Amino acid sequence: MTRLSGETALGLAWIIALISSLAVLFIGEVLGQAPCVLCWFQRAFMFPLAIVLGLGLWWQDARVGRYGLALALGGAAIAAWHLGLYVGLIPERIQPCTATGPSCTDDNQLIFGIPIPLMALVAFAMIAVLSALSLKE
Repeated sequence: MTRLSGETALGLAWIIALISSLAVLFIGEVLGQAPCVLCWFQRAFMFPLAIVLGLGLWWQDARVGRYGLALALGGAAIAAWHLGLYVGLIPERIQPCTATGPSCTDDNQLIFGIPIPLMALVAFAMIAVLSALSLKE
């Protein structure tokens, strides 16, 4: 089996970050679904990932994966918290979402029957793995 080159791993990580960023913009701006508090925190990690990894590829900076890894791990932690809240592992009383804003746990958190927090966690995990693989050369 062939091994991914560092540049290929970074390219794949950037594509995942870019598609994820565009997807949440589509959900919020086109579909009109306001993000909950935890979704905003996840965006705070995903949006810079697309920019940082893209610039690292543009400038051919082979070490940019370390920044991608740090941002992806931070975003994954928030996505895991959000998923735990969504599936009921974390009690509602700890919920950071306000009573007047969008809920972190209702059916608006489903796209194609898949919870948004799960999609975010998978995206962050894939970006973290690919960023780490890019540093192995």
